[in-house]
Amino acid sequence: MKLSLHRKWFTDKSTTGILYVNGAFLCYSLEDVVRPAGEKIPGRTAIPWGTYPLVVTFSDRFQKPLPLLIGVPNFVGVRIHAGNLAENTEGCLLVGMTHSTDFIGNSQMALAKLLDKLDEAYDIHEPITIEIIAEATTQ
Repeated sequence: MKLSLHRKWFTDKSTTGILYVNGAFLCYSLEDVVRPAGEKIPGRTAIPWGTYPLVVTFSDRFQKPLPLLIGVPNFVGVRIHAGNLAENTEGCLLVGMTHSTDFIGNSQMALAKLLDKLDEAYDIHEPITIEIIAEATTQ
């Protein structure tokens, strides 16, 4: 299964994008600010561009299974979880069904949809990756 995160809207507070599963729209995404290569502010920097393996493991912080990106350079514990604002990300990726400037909504619904899709891949032992792509526009 291939997840593709197309970063589309960049502000000084957040990065908003669209998450596709095998080429089909699933939901919107919200991350911290994209910074120049090599620049990282802990808990306030978007995930570096690239392709990463993704697994679902138990999150001690959230006390439930959540998607985890593997091998993100200079990051540890990058998850996909619910939240609405960049302040909720701490370097992770948030998902939602609606979006506006620096905000995504119906986050729990989007996370449930994503977890259902990931369960389908796990059921057939299909590897899962996420590719993070830039498509800069203004919001």
